[in-house]
Amino acid sequence: MKEIKAGTKLVILETSDLHGSIFPIHYGTNENVPQGLSYAATVIKKHRKQEENLLVIDNGDLIQGTPLAYHFVKYGGNLPNPMIKVLNELEYDAAVIGNHEFNYGMNILNRAVSESDFPWLSANIVYSSTGTPKFGAPYMVKKFDSGLKAAVLGLTTHYIPNWENPKHIQGLRFEDALLTAKKWVNYIHEKEKPDILILAYHGGFERDLETGRETENQTGENQAYRICHEVEGIDLLLTGHQHRKIAGELNGVTVLQPGFNGKQIGKATISFVKDDGRWKIVDKMAEIMELENEEPDESILTLVEKYEQETQSWLDQTLGTIVGNMEVTDPIDLRTNEHPLIEFINKVQMEASGTAISSTALFHNEAPGFSKHVTMREIVSNYVYPNTLTVIRISGQDMKDALERSASYFIVDNGEIAVNPSFSEPKPQHYNYDMWEGIDYVLDIRKPVGQRVVKLTHKGHDVKPEEEFEVVMNNYRAGGGGDYTMFKNKTIIKEIQTAMTELLANYFLKHNTVKATVNHNWKVIW
Repeated sequence: MKEIKAGTKLVILETSDLHGSIFPIHYGTNENVPQGLSYAATVIKKHRKQEENLLVIDNGDLIQGTPLAYHFVKYGGNLPNPMIKVLNELEYDAAVIGNHEFNYGMNILNRAVSESDFPWLSANIVYSSTGTPKFGAPYMVKKFDSGLKAAVLGLTTHYIPNWENPKHIQGLRFEDALLTAKKWVNYIHEKEKPDILILAYHGGFERDLETGRETENQTGENQAYRICHEVEGIDLLLTGHQHRKIAGELNGVTVLQPGFNGKQIGKATISFVKDDGRWKIVDKMAEIMELENEEPDESILTLVEKYEQETQSWLDQTLGTIVGNMEVTDPIDLRTNEHPLIEFINKVQMEASGTAISSTALFHNEAPGFSKHVTMREIVSNYVYPNTLTVIRISGQDMKDALERSASYFIVDNGEIAVNPSFSEPKPQHYNYDMWEGIDYVLDIRKPVGQRVVKLTHKGHDVKPEEEFEVVMNNYRAGGGGDYTMFKNKTIIKEIQTAMTELLANYFLKHNTVKATVNHNWKVIW
């Protein structure tokens, strides 16, 4: 008679790229949207009741991204971080450091980590001096009542120094995530002998999962495809960073990526049988759970209601008045014809830095612009990142190369201008198209990429490659972020450490009334 083997299963729930989202609300309009930790909480609590073996993991970019998160950092004082309060309440097992965790500086991040009832994992973020992981243990092991043993290794995209304010990551080294995975996966198998090894990586896929085709420049920002093909011993790879929805298998590794803002949860179900006294994996299944048909958990909303009330009062402050029209109705039109919103942001940057040349971007296609009576809500809806400003010295050639990079944002499709798919897939990167003030230029999209800058002048004279200019831009761009490699390691003339949202608010408070103007210093033709 054939022996019937004992079986069990492990369910892993993954959130990622929550970006400060708890309440089911769009802060720009105050309309309800089915997203955030309050929605995720409902699903997590259901699984707590149903599943004997459950792991709940957040995969990074947790504490930055909403007005709630920003208001807490600026005005929360000694209160605990609201995102951490919720994850503690939901009994998360672990979290992974994401790149945006550093945006508010190390003090805020260290406080968040110290307030957490769960470990933060990142094996490849180490102290420069010692090479030891900054955030404690690089992995965690959880043993369940059934004897099942699960190991979770945390990794973070090592591309962070290309984006982050150097002061926020001082004393740290970001080691190659792929090489670190090889090292620690082997170590964990040898030392811990887990029944399942889960790699939680705040990074995404650099190639198409089915064809292997490159989907982006191979910078090392995302390495999940290579990890699946080059690192043996991973049973489940949790990913994020790209805000994609992915559930499947790659080279025998089950892979997940659960969107962003808590609109979805990733779920992996791993089945085991006992074989020679050890649990052996016999089946793996991955799925993306949409949350739109769930109800938000009221106890979670109550837990952080005070934070939300104070945030809403702050958002509704009227700061100044617009004379004219600064509202955004068509993002493509704004990027091809100079718009008062962009000219205004550049003007604020130039005044704050005392610099005559500036560049900025429309960060996302839902940016509303400014209505007649400008509130803080509108400022944080348009300027969604906690950027500061940096003035760097660049050459005329750098300037032209940067404009060519921006010009590659467009393609011509049947005579109509459109967005190059490389700026919209697999993750929207509209924030990587810059518009400049203080120079005059023309971009001709009919010409090949790299040859589209057909006019570039400064004070009426052609810009020469060897000329030098001082230019103000956000700290992300000044570090070379967005493949603007021509800016990397340039001489820094000045850093303005006040966040741009504050600079914009302060400008309105100082001037009260702002005119919507354009000087038509650039144009795009096709």
